Amino acid sequence: MFFTIFYYTLAVIVYIISLPFLIYKSFNKKYKVAIPAKFFLKNNPPFDNNKIWFHCCSFGEVRAIKPIIDKFDNNSINLSVITNTGYAQAQEYMKNVRYLPFEIFLPFWIKKQKALVVVEAELWYMLFFVSKLKGTKTILINARISDATYHKYKRFSFLYKKIFDNIDKVYAQSEVDKNRLIALGAKEVVVIGNIKLATLPKITKTLPKPDGIVITAASTHESEEELILKSYNKNYGKLIIVPRHPERFDKVYELIGKYSKELDCTYSKYSNDSTFESDIILVDCMGELNNIYSISDVVILCGSFVTHLGGHNPIEPAYFGCKIISGENIFNQKALFEAISGYKLIKNNELKEILSNLDTLEKSKLENIGSIEPIISELLK
Repeated sequence: MFFTIFYYTLAVIVYIISLPFLIYKSFNKKYKVAIPAKFFLKNNPPFDNNKIWFHCCSFGEVRAIKPIIDKFDNNSINLSVITNTGYAQAQEYMKNVRYLPFEIFLPFWIKKQKALVVVEAELWYMLFFVSKLKGTKTILINARISDATYHKYKRFSFLYKKIFDNIDKVYAQSEVDKNRLIALGAKEVVVIGNIKLATLPKITKTLPKPDGIVITAASTHESEEELILKSYNKNYGKLIIVPRHPERFDKVYELIGKYSKELDCTYSKYSNDSTFESDIILVDCMGELNNIYSISDVVILCGSFVTHLGGHNPIEPAYFGCKIISGENIFNQKALFEAISGYKLIKNNELKEILSNLDTLEKSKLENIGSIEPIISELLK
């Protein structure tokens, strides 16, 4: 109890010192909802009690638990987050969404729940201590401690032992993670793999694989098609372009026509010719991307060569063993990129050089394919 009083007092001091900064930042458009909710409880009431409460940090973790929360009635689930992107994504799934308040508010904010399920590294002491104190089953899922961060955790091993004293069960991604978690004080640890890979892509039809190398530019956005066409040469292989938004199909087709003359390439629309005989093919219909990935050798994963979009899902092309090229702007997909190996992040001006040396790239693959069934079983007890 001495530790809890000390920790809480320290958190209060930090809060008081930070107040001027928090008030100032709350006027920033980006934080005008999040900061008042987390640090002043504005429009952020407690959850109803006796539900299953999931807590995630951000966008990637919220997406990762969707297959789990889909197993339960929406009204039986609560979901809290830390970031703006996580909050926006969570609202697409359910109505009971909150920002997690700062720790000094948790003793008064938290109500007893059937279970608290925390994703990955959200190891807040008061979150687990207060939940456990109020009779809630506490579970940490998809737990992972990387090589880069393990020494930092060990430096504060005393704190993490206190945190793990209040966690009933841990589901880890690998045996290495399990051993590290136990060394930090975790008790009941079960390895179930990476839950971000629990629901794998499926194809809806089998497409004929064209001869030679197939390069797919996936989920392209404004300006990305032009970047790709400027970097492309038909000697590299066939190029399949799949725009993200259907309203851009005609515009992209005109752009392909313009560059095809310069590149001495044939081109076609997938809706008119699904044989992939042309040098450049525009996929002008929705729902075909996984089918296209299944016949692709290389995927240029777009939404990442522009600064504001944050990339697209790499799990699908990695499942099919494609060589993945992505721009550096993947801030919305970092958690998913951590679940694969063999991808290449590049600057925009490096694309032409990379495409001319495709044989130097390695195939991507999924790491630690996981199962959500043990988690579901635990929550149904």
